[in-house]
Amino acid sequence: MTAPEQKPQSNPIDALIHSPRIQQGLTVELNQRSAPDPWQSELRSVLISETELKDRVREIGEILTQDYRGKDLVIVALLNGTALFFADLIRQIELPMRIDFMGISSYRDQTVGGEIVMTKNLQIDISGSSVLLVDDILDSGATLKRAIEIIASQSPGDLKTCVLLEKPARRTAPIEADYVGFTIPDEFVVGYGLDYADLYRNLPFIGALHPRVYEAETR
Repeated sequence: MTAPEQKPQSNPIDALIHSPRIQQGLTVELNQRSAPDPWQSELRSVLISETELKDRVREIGEILTQDYRGKDLVIVALLNGTALFFADLIRQIELPMRIDFMGISSYRDQTVGGEIVMTKNLQIDISGSSVLLVDDILDSGATLKRAIEIIASQSPGDLKTCVLLEKPARRTAPIEADYVGFTIPDEFVVGYGLDYADLYRNLPFIGALHPRVYEAETR
């Protein structure tokens, strides 16, 4: 008698990473909108204006309000670049919620090979809760994938992801976000929390950094 065929065991984390997208990002192309002074010499263009950011964050907040109504919602922000997006987003979600912060980064300058390092773990119990993980940009996907794995190990009821920006051209990890604000071209972007060398986070818009700024640092 032959043994019954065993079905491969599904990985719940894989199911989270490959879940169908709920909200597609608005596509943004490189344009000729000049940055205001004093950033004209450092930024190629304004990719996403302050008004466009506000409008899109409000739209995503309305969608999340509908999707999470009646759930035990916990929103987790990945530090540090998410701070401005996170603060604006949660004020557009008209529901009770708990919030927490996670620090996880790829330190390309301080560690070998862009090793992913956790700098802050969650402080609240998320077991059984509906967790929304918020990040500023989905680039290679390595950081978001690692954050999903860490949160999934803490037994949430369900887990979804929301990113302000996604850059498909840089994707190396097989991962998609559930809610996306904007899909952007392969540009080095700064502003609205995103930085280069810890600068530009305070810009009220998303700008494309001129290559000469960051190329000069690698020479």
